Amino acid sequence: MSIEISKPVPRPGILDIAAYVPGKEHAPGVARVFKLSSNETPLGASPKAIEAFRAAAGQLERYPDGQASELRQAIAGVYGLNAANILCGNGSDELLGLLCHVYLAPGDEAVITEHGFLVYKIQIMGAGATPVTVKEKDCTVDVDAILAAVTDKTKMVFIANPGNPTGTYVPVSEIRRLQAALPKHVILVLDAAYAEYVRRNDYEAGIELVSSNSNVVMTRTFSKVYGLAALRVGWMFGPLEIVDALNRLRGPFNMNAPAIAAGAAAVRDQAFVETAVAHNLLWIERLTGALETIGLKVTPSVANFVLIHFPDVDGKRAVDADDFLTSRGYILRAVRGYGFANSLRMTVGTEEANRGVIETLGEFMGRKA
Repeated sequence: MSIEISKPVPRPGILDIAAYVPGKEHAPGVARVFKLSSNETPLGASPKAIEAFRAAAGQLERYPDGQASELRQAIAGVYGLNAANILCGNGSDELLGLLCHVYLAPGDEAVITEHGFLVYKIQIMGAGATPVTVKEKDCTVDVDAILAAVTDKTKMVFIANPGNPTGTYVPVSEIRRLQAALPKHVILVLDAAYAEYVRRNDYEAGIELVSSNSNVVMTRTFSKVYGLAALRVGWMFGPLEIVDALNRLRGPFNMNAPAIAAGAAAVRDQAFVETAVAHNLLWIERLTGALETIGLKVTPSVANFVLIHFPDVDGKRAVDADDFLTSRGYILRAVRGYGFANSLRMTVGTEEANRGVIETLGEFMGRKA
């Protein structure tokens, strides 16, 4: 006897996924708001990218180039890569999802770290596979913990480098050690969304590892230093076999024409990027020093944000600070979902916004920076 089902039902596991929740944007009742919750650049997009976007608006009736050739060629030219190894997407999120849906199946496992980007877990579960979460050490990815979690079911390992929301990074020597110890059929995904901000001699975003191995891919984004978050532009550099496999499932026109044009112009304007990086380097140091002076702990960051830890004291916890800051128009990111119940993540903003947060938190803590 068959059982009648009264409504459509998602396949098993889908409703177990916790939906991604972006950083808040509004402060009710506040005239002027400084949004520092989404790691957006305070400098905006390159004027050249804006000009390219406007030019593309004149042909909105036409389908975009399904291969995003102009953007891939621009990226290849700037980084000295083969364009055939580059795949562009509607943000790097789409590419992470494609990797999971092409290479993971029910019964497979993928390793993630406890403070890693929440989208990894969502996409792994969306593919019907099982996420295996390993501990980090001092807010930093622990290679030995990852290797200890690898089994014969493991098909993929995700690392955000630098990490979000921690801002810490794994030196290239450790990434190489990890790759060398992984089974050759396990894909190592290096999510380098914040790579442009890093100025450390022992850091490498992943280009060299991809070039010399068949099981490593690197993903990047135009949402951070390039200031194109509204357009959703991401790219992946990977072995030809992996790029080919993802192309078979990728939507035929997964990127819109204005995004392709603006992305190509943005990546070619490296002088604008250097200006953004210089602003960030200056304020990462200043913010860290000032916040520590008023009695807060800050995780050392190489990205465009800082992770601020609050005292476990009544009235001084992160939730209290969040309310206090929001009432003054400063919106930071609560990061409970990332395993930090008593912390806030602050994006580096304009000078005015940064100074305002320092002053406001100084008032909150009862100490001046």
